[in-house]
Amino acid sequence: MENIIEISNLNFGYEPGSLTLENVSFSVPRGCSGCIVGPNGGGKSTLLKLLLGLLSPSSGTLTVFGSSPAAAREKIGYMPQYHKLDAAFPVSVLEVALMGRMRKGFWGRYSPKDRVAALEALDEMGIADLQKRSFSALSGGQRQRVLIARALAGEPELLLLDEPTANIDPGAEEQFHGALECLRKRMTVLTVSHDLGFVSRGNDLVICVNRFVSLHEAEAFTADTANAVYHHDVDMIKHTHHCFCNCSGGDCCHG
Repeated sequence: MENIIEISNLNFGYEPGSLTLENVSFSVPRGCSGCIVGPNGGGKSTLLKLLLGLLSPSSGTLTVFGSSPAAAREKIGYMPQYHKLDAAFPVSVLEVALMGRMRKGFWGRYSPKDRVAALEALDEMGIADLQKRSFSALSGGQRQRVLIARALAGEPELLLLDEPTANIDPGAEEQFHGALECLRKRMTVLTVSHDLGFVSRGNDLVICVNRFVSLHEAEAFTADTANAVYHHDVDMIKHTHHCFCNCSGGDCCHG
């Protein structure tokens, strides 16, 4: 199976003599989904920035889709942990989704193709009916869906999500997991999460980051494995696909 991410002997530090990530080597095959876990300050967001080409390794190699992360950026969709869009800014839901098309040859105005892509992304997230609503009028869960739609509007092959369920209520989180399960059917998804209880939710891999990085199959990831990453005892709740798939059938349903 083709690897879309290849990292070998990577080191990165923000300051000379201090490493945030050390001797990192792993690969992610196309079509696999992974959950990135680890303690605060362990290097999870730094790893995402390296994958996006926003940071460069101090040493070692990193390729995405066989090239540098910066060159592959058009194939990557990204939702940051703390979005920089002011919730009070007077912009519609559709306008936010269209922002995801700005890298697709944007020259000051959006094309009909851009609008179709943005509307399809909103529809995939179940919020096409909100396209004319003000972004500021939405709930936290709805805003998260709009921001994911913005990432999807660029038609990525790799989707990176940094704490996508932070600050949303449990009901909205369940809806998010149902939508995410459908996305995993057609693209590679890597999700940063602090929620160890749900690392097995549709993921193939668990990527543990705490300066060093280790990979585990999701089904084999245990509390003992987590304890070794966090250096203290943690509790885990295992979930299967049947726990959260809330679709009405079809291709995305696990039965």
